[in-house]
Amino acid sequence: MSAPRRAPSAPRVTLDTPVTYLKGVGPARALALARLGVQTAGDLLYHVPHRYEDASTVKRIAELEPGMDGTVIGRVISKGVLPTRKGLRVFQAVVRDASGMIEVSWPGQPFLDRTIEKGDLLLLSGTVRFFHGRQLQPREFVNLGAEEEGTAGGRVLAVYPATEGLSFKQIRGLVDAHLDALLPQVTEYLPAPTIARAAVPPLPDALRMVHRPTSIAEAMAGRARLAFEELLSVQILHRRANALARESRHGIAFQNRRDLTTKLKAALPFELTGAQTRALREIVFDMTSPRRMHRLLQGDVGSGKTVVALFAALLAMENGWQAAVMAPTELLAEQHLRTFTKLLAPLGIVPVLVTGRLGAKARREAATLLAQPAPLLVVGTHALVQEATAFSRLGVAIVDEQHRFGVEQRKALGAKGESPDVLLMSATPIPRSLALTLYGDLDVSILDEKPPGRQPVTSALRPESSRERVLQFVERELDKGRQAYVVYPLIEESEKTDLKAATVAYEELSEGAFKGRRVGLLHGRMPGDEKDAVMRAFRDGALDVLVATTVIEVGIDVPNATVMLIEHPERFGLSQLHQLRGRVGRGGEASYCILLGDVGQEAAERLHILVDTEDGFEIARADLRLRGMGDLFGERQSGQPTFRVADPLRDEELNEIARAVADEMLGADPELTAPEHAGLRKALGSRYARSLELFRVG
Repeated sequence: MSAPRRAPSAPRVTLDTPVTYLKGVGPARALALARLGVQTAGDLLYHVPHRYEDASTVKRIAELEPGMDGTVIGRVISKGVLPTRKGLRVFQAVVRDASGMIEVSWPGQPFLDRTIEKGDLLLLSGTVRFFHGRQLQPREFVNLGAEEEGTAGGRVLAVYPATEGLSFKQIRGLVDAHLDALLPQVTEYLPAPTIARAAVPPLPDALRMVHRPTSIAEAMAGRARLAFEELLSVQILHRRANALARESRHGIAFQNRRDLTTKLKAALPFELTGAQTRALREIVFDMTSPRRMHRLLQGDVGSGKTVVALFAALLAMENGWQAAVMAPTELLAEQHLRTFTKLLAPLGIVPVLVTGRLGAKARREAATLLAQPAPLLVVGTHALVQEATAFSRLGVAIVDEQHRFGVEQRKALGAKGESPDVLLMSATPIPRSLALTLYGDLDVSILDEKPPGRQPVTSALRPESSRERVLQFVERELDKGRQAYVVYPLIEESEKTDLKAATVAYEELSEGAFKGRRVGLLHGRMPGDEKDAVMRAFRDGALDVLVATTVIEVGIDVPNATVMLIEHPERFGLSQLHQLRGRVGRGGEASYCILLGDVGQEAAERLHILVDTEDGFEIARADLRLRGMGDLFGERQSGQPTFRVADPLRDEELNEIARAVADEMLGADPELTAPEHAGLRKALGSRYARSLELFRVG
């Protein structure tokens, strides 16, 4: 009699196993995991919690007293949305544990009524205050659902980035189920001296610490190891890319003739700042070297980037070459044209405009000038990179608001002519340590000073009860012949809601506070021609008040506008508010930025950062701390290696160590061919496809 056949054993799960083969993952979950960037079991290991709640410090609800800061776990026994007399909608819930009940309040967050259900178990951390009894206002909360599993025993609760159809609890269950099988397969690939220098744990220990920490401190230690790995990878890739680019970037070696540039400096009605002089010195060094310039010039609103760019253009022109300045909108291109025309009039130079709006005759005239091998300054939009636009002798390509162009458009302008020097400009201030990381494959010049004599903008946060007085103040400014902006945000990221908010406000203000004034409306869903017409009308003084969404954040310069009134300021990031504020204070008159609305204490503290300083770099630093990089940069860094764990600002010290280690590694072993770097090179190749060409790895 033959022996009974054994059931085949389940295949061993490896780091390369697709998630579809993991126990507990069906087709729907696999799709949800793919949205989170999790395709394999190894990816699951690197899908680390984005925050932790320390359940070991949980108090009983009965122990909470007004003035205390505490963490509790309680079940929702009732809930609802309450309106206040000031129009603010507050979501409130009553939660209960074995010791008692407490009211929990979320001012201005009525949408939570759709996500928190009666019977849900909530972990809540915040301050207790007395408001018709004890009330908890949470800083953080985690909806544990209807189950109590995993909340007892004083454990640290890992909260994972989740997605529709896959909760953080389900992800935690998947990680728990496979962690013990996967961790033994992980090997450390960074050299031991590097690990010791960064003072971080080895990789297998770090992954266990982030997924199953025994304390918040242990979780942070594990996170530091993964953050260091990312920072080191990006530093290595940037440095390698820059080194290869320097080798291959044969450019034009201009001579610093000090002809047109000296004449411009003498004709300027102001002195250059120290930061402008420093940036110019760096640009001149690049342009007079035989290698091609590839530099980013970034600075705050009003720091004088345009003048620095003009000097770069004149350096090319005094050597007999053409210079091109590309702006993202026709309005901004025309603005540059007016600025350049005024500054260059004493030199007898007339810039040429190339945009899609040009008529056939003007386009032919511009094409004729571009075809001649004579010095020329061309200002335009993306029309400059179209096939029909041909340069005879392009020496320097300057891209303004570079983040508003795609990588291909920026490359297309740089590809015109014989390897012209490239200068990219950005008005989004980024702290230097972060700029060097994000733009590691560029040389970076930073303008961190404002030109003397520029009017400061007086900023204030005012409650809804001050609306009438604020509108009367705006009216007094209009009586002086000034102009004003009234800006509305995107609300709940709904374009329809945004459109309604702006149009309703436009109608109310036109018929109410500003009746008899010339009021215009501007929003992102208007046709391009209509949008341009409204912006031109406001610029030319044909409108007194412009009611708008954030479409006016960049690219409109109206020196006569002295008031920026921003509704619902809590809906904006600090950097975005700072950019909006930069639309006023551009003339010689006192200017004002008024943030209007009832906001919670936390939002008020954040907004007072903007009110108290005009330093865009400090504001950007605060914005990064409070909101994270994604919110500040959006899609602007496409093409750059992304950070899933690291934060170059928060991890500034680790970033400096990573930069130093990358320099030393590549200095001794430029292609990472040494045996001790084999694991690192393999990891770079699997994570960043770009590294295959950078290190010529097959």
